[in-house]
Parts: sequence; structure tokens; C-alpha cells
Amino acid sequence: MKILSYNVNGIRAALKKGFIDWLKAANPDVLCLQETKAHKEQLDLSVFEDAGYKYHYWFSAQKKGYSSVAVLCKEEPNHVEYGTGIETMDFEGRNLRVDFDNISVMSLYLPSGTNDLRLDFKLNYMDEFLDYINDLKKTIPNLLICGDYNICHEEIDIHNPKGLKNTSGFLPVERKWIGEMIDSGFIDTFRYFNKEPDQYSWWSYRANARNNNKGWRLDYCMASSPLEKRLKRSFILSEAKHSDHCPVGVEID
Repeated sequence: MKILSYNVNGIRAALKKGFIDWLKAANPDVLCLQETKAHKEQLDLSVFEDAGYKYHYWFSAQKKGYSSVAVLCKEEPNHVEYGTGIETMDFEGRNLRVDFDNISVMSLYLPSGTNDLRLDFKLNYMDEFLDYINDLKKTIPNLLICGDYNICHEEIDIHNPKGLKNTSGFLPVERKWIGEMIDSGFIDTFRYFNKEPDQYSWWSYRANARNNNKGWRLDYCMASSPLEKRLKRSFILSEAKHSDHCPVGVEID
């Protein structure tokens, strides 16, 4: 089973950049999307179905053109969970989960902390979300949480760790939270297989950052520990250029 995750920074914009051709070539079993910035009523959904994804689910923010997540599936899941039931986060359309027989896959879009108000919102979200997933694991032990976490965990995950240590996305409190999530029973699947530096999933549009590989690894496929023996490989698809992010993925038996 191949699962990909992609912050598309606007699905309508990505579609104009060849997204469907890429999707057909990448051919995941499940694709988690973040920052779709669209309600499904604004899309021609047939393009996804024609690409082989008959089952597609969209959870959008109340505010149009903002945030929002989706999951595209080749096979029909047993259950789809829209949001978390936590009022403080669901209005921004940041969590969508599909449950299959032996695995549940969540598309997650953690907030960014672009200013003090949003940083407070992000930190509260992180605390509530960690409690939520640790409780969820009691009934759904085989849990894969894919998405844009808007956090780099270690110095190896960011191109300028010293210069960016006081920037949201690499603050000590954010990095500590990723560590706490891992310690609670999750595996950063990319680092499980790949220890090399200079592996990123987001680049600023400014200062030719992508061509110079001045990036951040903000996107993760986090697997609950019962999935460890089923992990086959994990990867970053940096050649895909429909967004300021690129897709990340994992293969699971």
C-alpha cells in the first residue's frame, strides 16, 4: 500500500500545473491533501475519478479559500471521519481520516504560527491534538497521520538551524512537541529509513530557495508503533512542483 501526502497550496492552482498527470504517474493507493483552499462544490470532481480515485473526501474550512484537507482513495474505506470533534480546530478543516480493515490514514494540516495570535492557536491545537490521537490509538492502533505539521523536528530537518531557531516552525516548544508525539508511540517514517541531511519538503518562493535547496522538512508520515514491522520504505518526491511543498510518502505492507 502506497500512501502519499501533499500540501498543494491550492488544489485549483495545482490542477493548472499538471497535478492530474502527476497523480496518474505517482499512482498512490491513498493520497492525503492539505491546504486545498477549496470546497468540493468549487471543483470538477470527475477529474479525480477519471484518474482512478472514485472515492474522494473533502473537509473544508468554514472560510472559503482557506486551509482545508482531502483524501483520495482507490478503494472505498470502511469509515470516514470528518474532523476531530474538537470545536477549537474543526472550523478550519484540518483533519480527515479514512479507516480500512488494517490501517487508518489521517490527513492533517497543523496551523502555522505566523504571528503571536496564530502561534497561541497552534500551540493549543498541538496540545489538544496530541491528547486526541493518544486516545484514538486505544481503539485504532494502526494509525498513520500524514500531512503538513508546520514543524521541523531536528537541526537536520532545516537548512539554517542556527539562524531560524527563533522562527515559528523551529521553535523549541514546537520541536519538543514533535518529540513528545514520537515518544508517545509514533514513528517518523522518513527518518526511520533516511538519515541523510538536505532532505526537505518545503521551500520559500523567495530568494530562489528551491533551486538552492534552502528548505524545511515540514511534512511527515507518522506511523503508530504497531505499524513498524509493516513499514517498507519512506520517501520525499522533491521533483513534483505544483506547490511550494512537495509530496512525501510511505509504503506499508
